[in-house]
Amino acid sequence: MNVLFKKILDFHKNNGGTGKLFKFKFLEYHDGFLKLEGEFPKQTLNPGGSIQGGMMNSMLDDVTSLLIIYESEGSIYPNSTNLHSIHHRPLFKGRVIATAEILKKGKSIATVLGKIYNLDGKLATTLIHTMVLSKAEKRSKSR
Repeated sequence: MNVLFKKILDFHKNNGGTGKLFKFKFLEYHDGFLKLEGEFPKQTLNPGGSIQGGMMNSMLDDVTSLLIIYESEGSIYPNSTNLHSIHHRPLFKGRVIATAEILKKGKSIATVLGKIYNLDGKLATTLIHTMVLSKAEKRSKSR
């Protein structure tokens, strides 16, 4: 795993609730594309025993944001303006594959496609994430 990506992922794990929850593992990166393994633990289940849809959205919110953060070398922080999801099939407790692909990135707005696959390679969730891009240092100073 790339040193910068490890640093970003460690920051996410240590400072974000979902960073700890999903236990991301790096699988692949190339320009505009990121692939991670993630895990849905027991806490993400709905009463019917499958993963709650909002948890799938949350995982893809993270993965699509991590791609933008990584490609900017940590200088840009994405702020969600719209998350549009489609759930194709149920998922259950355990590991999944999550991908992010930049569809369009301008100076201040980006749209990223996120997908979750079960371990059989079947598409379970698709998410279109539109975000405003903010400089990371400005965000830190405003806190």
